[in-house]
Amino acid sequence: MESFSHIPFQAPPRPEEGPLEAVRDFRQWLDKRRSLRFFSSEPVERAVIEELILAAGTAPSGAHKQPWTFVAVSDPHLKTRIREAAETEERAFYAGRASESWLRDLAPLGTDWQKPFLEDAPWLIVVFRQAHAPDGSKHYYTQESVGMACGLLIAAIHKAGLVTLTHTPSPMQFLSEVLGRPANEKPYVLLPIGYPAPQATVPDLVRKPLDELAVFFEAGAQ
Repeated sequence: MESFSHIPFQAPPRPEEGPLEAVRDFRQWLDKRRSLRFFSSEPVERAVIEELILAAGTAPSGAHKQPWTFVAVSDPHLKTRIREAAETEERAFYAGRASESWLRDLAPLGTDWQKPFLEDAPWLIVVFRQAHAPDGSKHYYTQESVGMACGLLIAAIHKAGLVTLTHTPSPMQFLSEVLGRPANEKPYVLLPIGYPAPQATVPDLVRKPLDELAVFFEAGAQ
């Protein structure tokens, strides 16, 4: 079996202000990121979408199999087909497929079956998880790998000054059919991408503080 050659590691430069200030600035910048449902029709050039996908592709993956496919859509007819199919599933979800507790948790966010952002946003990126390679060979930790790639993609979208929303209609198989994807690819998440609409609003949410996020076991602690 052929192995990867090893090359010298190029360490990231240490920030002049020190790691604490650098990561605090980064965290505060990320804290401004919000999921948005209201998009401007202002166009986004394809080159930006390409760079976003390349950024997502830097994510780690099991055995470096890179088990993801990013399908970018700006064609208005395809976006309409995706919206119509998504809303069919969402109507069923809100009409009875979702549990009462799930609907109660969603109610403060003001969501419903209508998904106009799937046509309003200039681009959609549909992320597919490759359950195995096209030739049938095995992939590893595909859920975890694709999840990490999506996290980097969302951060890159924020870096570009754009907004997005993680849309996961259930079931999502219609995305495979509309986009003509092979059987080894499973739809993972749908991300509309663009600039925020003028006067766009978001729910006034509060994120969990550190003491609800983390547990520390420090060296030297008794």
